[in-house]
Amino acid sequence: MTTLTSTPLAPLLDRLFEEADSQSVQESPAVAALSSAERSRLMRSKTDYLDFYGRLKDLPLAVSRETGVLLYMLTRSGNVRTIVEFGTSFGISTLHLAAALRDNGGGYLITSEFEPSKVVRARRNLTDGGLIDLVEIREGDALQTLGVDLPETVDLLLLDGAKALYPEILGLMESRLRPGAFIVADNADYSPEYLAYVRSPANGYLSTPFGEDVELSMRLG
Repeated sequence: MTTLTSTPLAPLLDRLFEEADSQSVQESPAVAALSSAERSRLMRSKTDYLDFYGRLKDLPLAVSRETGVLLYMLTRSGNVRTIVEFGTSFGISTLHLAAALRDNGGGYLITSEFEPSKVVRARRNLTDGGLIDLVEIREGDALQTLGVDLPETVDLLLLDGAKALYPEILGLMESRLRPGAFIVADNADYSPEYLAYVRSPANGYLSTPFGEDVELSMRLG
């Protein structure tokens, strides 16, 4: 048995995924009032993201179950010790990453979330899952919170916050990514600038779409 598949984490994740599956972004009153064009604009905006994601503060915005397993597997197989996550939300992805750190024998995960109510929920979920000791949650805009006091080397980076900021967050981390480090970007199709960058061999990455909604990249040097 692994931390991921045993108590207390396994039943906690089952509950959190069930709750996430029952809530749709499109059906949220705060989002339903927006046209599809306006939603797309807000998701791609580098200036209006705080307003848009503030509208979604009560939604988990969770990774898929498959992406959660992928995060666990990448962390375990790479013997990852240091992780940075952009976009904590309710902490579902954070739980998968921290579980893998636990099973690797320990490590350190820094995650950033600007919505205070989500920080509270994520901290509770990590505590209930027995993994809070491995995680530092930084509250605030990630352009500030992830710009200071980072580990010298980052083994894995998860991008799952405001999509328009993926290039900027990667830029903050790039000098710290070790060769072979994985970068997982959820819903990266909303950030064409990011995709163009990691898919260009000149920038030092090997990158490929994974599943329907993830871009998986490796730092080559």
